[in-house]
Amino acid sequence: AGTTRHDVAGGVLLVFLLNIVLSDMLFADVPKFVNRMSNVTVTVGRDATFACSVDNISNFKIAWLRVDTQTILTIQNHVVTKNHRIVVTHSDHRTWYLHIKETREKDRGWYMCQVNTEPMKNQVAYLEVVVPPDILDYPTSSDMIIRENTNVTLECAVRGSPTPVVSWRREDSVDIVLGNTKRAVVYEGTSLTFQRVSRKQAGAYLCIASNGVPPSVSKRISLIVHFPPLIVIPSQLIGAKSGAPLTLDCHVESFPNPISFWTHENGSLVSEGPKYHTWVEQVSSYKMFMRLHIGSLSKQDFGTFKCIAKNTLGGSEGVIKVYNIGFFGESSHYVTDQGDQSTNQIAKSTWGLNQSNAGSSSQQSSFSQRLLLIVLVTFLCLSLLDNQFFVFCT
Repeated sequence: AGTTRHDVAGGVLLVFLLNIVLSDMLFADVPKFVNRMSNVTVTVGRDATFACSVDNISNFKIAWLRVDTQTILTIQNHVVTKNHRIVVTHSDHRTWYLHIKETREKDRGWYMCQVNTEPMKNQVAYLEVVVPPDILDYPTSSDMIIRENTNVTLECAVRGSPTPVVSWRREDSVDIVLGNTKRAVVYEGTSLTFQRVSRKQAGAYLCIASNGVPPSVSKRISLIVHFPPLIVIPSQLIGAKSGAPLTLDCHVESFPNPISFWTHENGSLVSEGPKYHTWVEQVSSYKMFMRLHIGSLSKQDFGTFKCIAKNTLGGSEGVIKVYNIGFFGESSHYVTDQGDQSTNQIAKSTWGLNQSNAGSSSQQSSFSQRLLLIVLVTFLCLSLLDNQFFVFCT
């Protein structure tokens, strides 16, 4: 009854202060994390390290765990797992390090740093293992041989983490042509499909894989297109003088390269020798020029020559007619561009006709002059009155 209000207030304050003191005494040595663990990204094969900093560790113990498999890796300084690539170190018992040597893809996942307080305290961080791109031998296409006008698909199978992006380009940097409308220097995708492939699409293609993890990789795939020979004749009719030299041309497209030769009008082969020289000039992988040089044209050379090309898929021939212009003098003929196997246009020689017209004009001029002279003399004679001169005129 003698207790005053001031005594009660003083007692409450004392209890409050005691709670603070006891709380500080009880929790002063409780471990606490200094900062959050950081995620780690590492290229496969390299070492990865997690750091876990703890204050007031005292007699508490630090353990490292693999979260997804619930595997204890280390406790304090001891490695528990049988994985020889796991190592644990520390710095003054404050910062603890988990080292994963020579990382593999299977190491990717969550890792935990745990303190054995009651209740347990822990932090987690993620290990990302990135893998450079790789091109698989299968089902990636190897060099392909295909018949013209058939369909073909080039495949490029890749792996890596992150998933690689696949792009295609031609080795010669020419546009890739797919169909009638698709044309680009670079195409993206794991496959490249050609509908009714043509000879112009033949070549070396590069499959390139990249995912931001160096190095990028590529594979060279050759697309080889086979087709029978096709012969184009620039000049199908050629005029030349006897005794003059002459070179005949045939343009050939073929793959594989053909066996090529020339024949005379009677079907006999043109043999290499002092008079005849044949050769083939390679223009591209499937284009070539067949040439026949005749050193001096003789009578038997005027007529037909054939250029013939054959490969395993078929054959083709072209015909060139050589005619003699020696009887007419110089030729004024010309040959227009053939284009795509169009018929050549030859202008006929007009020199002989001009000469004939010129001779006829000369004869007509001489006759006119004599006729005019006769008329003048007759007129003069009739105009004179002198009989003797008239007799002379008659």
